[in-house]
Amino acid sequence: MSQIIIILIVANVLVSLKGFSDAAFFDRYKFQVQKILGGEKVRMLTSGFLHVDWLHLGFNMYALYLFGKVVDSSFGTLNFVLIYFVSLIAGSMYSLYQHKRVPYYSAVGASGAVSGVIFSSIMLYPGMELIMLPIPIPIPGYVFGVGYLLYSIYGMKNQVGNVGHSAHLGGAIGGYLITLLLRPSVITNHTIMIGVMALIIAGLFFFGDKLKFNK
Repeated sequence: MSQIIIILIVANVLVSLKGFSDAAFFDRYKFQVQKILGGEKVRMLTSGFLHVDWLHLGFNMYALYLFGKVVDSSFGTLNFVLIYFVSLIAGSMYSLYQHKRVPYYSAVGASGAVSGVIFSSIMLYPGMELIMLPIPIPIPGYVFGVGYLLYSIYGMKNQVGNVGHSAHLGGAIGGYLITLLLRPSVITNHTIMIGVMALIIAGLFFFGDKLKFNK
């Protein structure tokens, strides 16, 4: 495991531990729409290092460990850091856009950043096989990627579970775009998969507010 992944995991663990034991610290740095619109933009970054509990933290860090090494080995440390933080901020920005009329909406977690890293790795190696427990059946990375986008859109519109689907979706979009910028050859290498993702993302931006799902 590369040094930068270790550093990010340690940073997430230390900040989250502080948040677990210090409610005032947690409230001061979590994502909250009213506070951000009031000028506390730093929350869009700091919230990405806080987590609700050990399960939340562990899941995100395990995903970062699994997919981060793929992206880091392909792009190098500097570009990996760029992908991580662009995805984190993209997740926060998309959450802010989706919940700008809900002043007390709040969220925490590295999910936006990790989603971007996951999507970057899938774009590089769409044929990689992933096993999603509890179903021990491997699925291609590109199937997971498209399904992830569609489920996040559905979950965002229907408020499925206590999950920040908008941060997941924003982070995935951030990872998608920055990977295209850094490695445009993925377009010619995996044209159909990149195109399908582009159509879903474009549809989300142009028609997302008009989509209706039955609850």
